[in-house]
Amino acid sequence: MSPGDDQGYSDYMETGHTRTRLPETDPYGGAPRRPNRSSSRSLVTVVGVVVLLIAAIAFANRGGDSSSDSDQASTKNGRPQAATTAASGSKPVETRTGNIPTGFAHTEQGAQSAAANYAVALGSADMFNTAWRHEIVDTVYAPAAAAARQSAMDRAYSSQEFLANIGLAKDGTPPTGQTFISRVVPVGTKVISSGADTAKVEVWYTSLFGLSGEASKNPVTESWYTTTYVLTWADNDWKISSEQQRDGPVPVGRDQKASTADDMTKAVEEYGGFTYAR
Repeated sequence: MSPGDDQGYSDYMETGHTRTRLPETDPYGGAPRRPNRSSSRSLVTVVGVVVLLIAAIAFANRGGDSSSDSDQASTKNGRPQAATTAASGSKPVETRTGNIPTGFAHTEQGAQSAAANYAVALGSADMFNTAWRHEIVDTVYAPAAAAARQSAMDRAYSSQEFLANIGLAKDGTPPTGQTFISRVVPVGTKVISSGADTAKVEVWYTSLFGLSGEASKNPVTESWYTTTYVLTWADNDWKISSEQQRDGPVPVGRDQKASTADDMTKAVEEYGGFTYAR
């Protein structure tokens, strides 16, 4: 039984109750059954619901780059307000450096969006290609931190022991017939602190990592992490000064059947990533 099987429809079906619908007319010749509501009242109700629905859609689709009250959504009785998880930020940026979104707003929302997008870039398979890795590091890190991070990452990603452990060749390529998958999917962001030109932002995300293929000895697995990024405003954009990763929060896994290697490969090849904005 899956974790969700004891909820929802299964509870309703096991109560043993049945619902009887009465006919509109008495089958034995009596007077027709009187409806619960008049047609005019039903019409008014329907119109009212439609009007409210249209208003809700219009409100939800309002554009604009300014921040809203929902950004300061708080909790009540330990339960998040609805606005906490709503789309509450500025529109996604329209500029890129290589494949990485850049040019984020000089705001807390901009810092959150930058951190989420940088997490995606740093967790991608492109980090295993030397030229692409150098471009990513130079783009997402502050100038004062980029050189040191570049050197450290070159040592890590060129380690033959490390590459062999994950099933890649010395040049970071996968075996013939297999697809290397490394993808980060942000779930949420949170500002820990911020100043005029600094921000500390946490990004909670899930990570897919491994080799997809029939002969793979390192199948694609899912992990959960939270990375804290210290960002500074440099070169008219948010840049990473330092970061620290920790495990979790990790949700309880469902008893779903793992997909085949072919399905996993197709999914990664056919489904593109996102530009993340708070």
